Amino acid sequence: MLAARAPRLERVLAKNARKGGSVVLLDGSLIPTRRRTGLPMRRRWSAKHKCHGLLVVGLTDVQGRLLWTSTARPTRGSEITACRHDDLVDRLRAAGLAAIADLGFVGLDDGGLDADPAVITGYKKPKGKKLPAAKKLVNQLIAAERAVCEHAFAHLKNWRVLTKLRLDVKRATRLVRALLVLNQHEITR
Repeated sequence: MLAARAPRLERVLAKNARKGGSVVLLDGSLIPTRRRTGLPMRRRWSAKHKCHGLLVVGLTDVQGRLLWTSTARPTRGSEITACRHDDLVDRLRAAGLAAIADLGFVGLDDGGLDADPAVITGYKKPKGKKLPAAKKLVNQLIAAERAVCEHAFAHLKNWRVLTKLRLDVKRATRLVRALLVLNQHEITR
């Protein structure tokens, strides 16, 4: 019942645009799961984190409130693939919003040179070279803005029920969305 009350992406973006917001923060997070044997668990192995888990992408506002979470997906996929599956860039553009994201989302917004960027990321260091001072400063400013997004996911992961997760993807999605509703209720108290 709580998962059904979780906000939908279009409503979250429209509400944020109505309130005068122009930016949301975008991040993805791994929810570790307990390993079971068999072929279905091989899809949940994250080579990046060296553990089994599920990937959840979420949006927060600039105050650090978690606004929306995507469906839980196996972690062998990337954050960009999850965002493309949810058609996040087009929905952000339709709402007139931009998203600030970490370096894991570089290449998500390939709108071209003429389009305004819908996803703003930092700069990666070129191989074998140093990053110029101006680009370092941009990365520091983006990291300072994104700190509240990391805190929002940390508050979501503080729920103990996520530490012993052995569910399939559909049940995990319902659980994460129910925890999102509880988290929002806890903040508004």
